[in-house]
Amino acid sequence: MTDLTSGDLATIYPAPTPRVIAKVRPAIDRHARKFIGMSPFCVLATSGPGGRADASPRGGNPGFVHVISDSQLLLPDRSGNNRIDSFKNITAGAGHLQLIFFVPGIDETLRVTGTGKLSADPALLATMEEFGKLPRAVLSIAVSEAYFHCGKALMRSKLWARDIQVERDVMPSVAAIIHDQTGLGEPEAQADIVARYQTQL
Repeated sequence: MTDLTSGDLATIYPAPTPRVIAKVRPAIDRHARKFIGMSPFCVLATSGPGGRADASPRGGNPGFVHVISDSQLLLPDRSGNNRIDSFKNITAGAGHLQLIFFVPGIDETLRVTGTGKLSADPALLATMEEFGKLPRAVLSIAVSEAYFHCGKALMRSKLWARDIQVERDVMPSVAAIIHDQTGLGEPEAQADIVARYQTQL
């Protein structure tokens, strides 16, 4: 297999249309604000020193990411696995990040680019209680770009189609998988994991 070069790409892909270039906005407009307000899920991508990359799922009630202004978002951090790879990248690197927001039932997604800083200020945390708990930290995002993606990827995947959803038991529980991979922990049943997660949201 021969690796493609940047020059090769121009022979495979046509240049983007002026509209595709122009849709990139320098801030959050009313359409992006509405979309973020409806979104219960996003993926946070970060990069750190040495090119270390991380992509992390984030979720909450619709609008869990707060639009403070056209140029600032606040993302509260909820209970997770404590690896905090995203936050290590942000604090050790230049803070560059991207978010992709999803709204169930809508095939288009919203990409937001910016730089992030972390805060654990008690007064700020107190404004973001959710699921009966305060976040442990808040990621403040200075927005530099925002634009909508077309829906082709989600249409191809049929992500929102109920008829392709699989039964959970086609895969072992994540605890069973990790126990099989590492020999650590206990191979908990999926029902036990879900019950425990419900107390940790």
